[in-house]
Amino acid sequence: MVKQPKKEASAVEDEDFNFIVRIANSNIDGQKRVPIGLQSIKGVGNRASNIIVKKAGLDNSVRIGTLSDEKVKELEQLVMTYVEYVPNWVINRQMDYESGADMHLIGNDLNIIQEDDVNRMKMIRCYRGIRHETNRKVRGQRTRSNGRKGLTMGVKRK
Repeated sequence: MVKQPKKEASAVEDEDFNFIVRIANSNIDGQKRVPIGLQSIKGVGNRASNIIVKKAGLDNSVRIGTLSDEKVKELEQLVMTYVEYVPNWVINRQMDYESGADMHLIGNDLNIIQEDDVNRMKMIRCYRGIRHETNRKVRGQRTRSNGRKGLTMGVKRK
């Protein structure tokens, strides 16, 4: 009989706890701490999540599932307006090719813009575009002994 009230008390705590929190069209595990949970949004890394948490005035050890709906909405607003309150060197899209504006892309927008950039490089036949087309290393890595597909390299003996 003594254990029964404790179960009810834990059930009350579980009612307020959200196991899945939705921010910026991304599902976040509610059991993760706030900075780690924000990193599950594509385009928000370690540095960006720490800046957002400091701007929101939250503790790093708080679980994201325990936050109230108002705090979650505030976090989402801070993620969406990230480019307005950080220095230029922290954002992931400086001087956009088409508009010239500084942007911080998240989610599907980041995927679409990256695909457009690769397609533009392929169309103008630049070195990086050709490397993308032929599925080779793009950023100057070695290719003689690394990144092989198919059969493994070995020594042939007579």
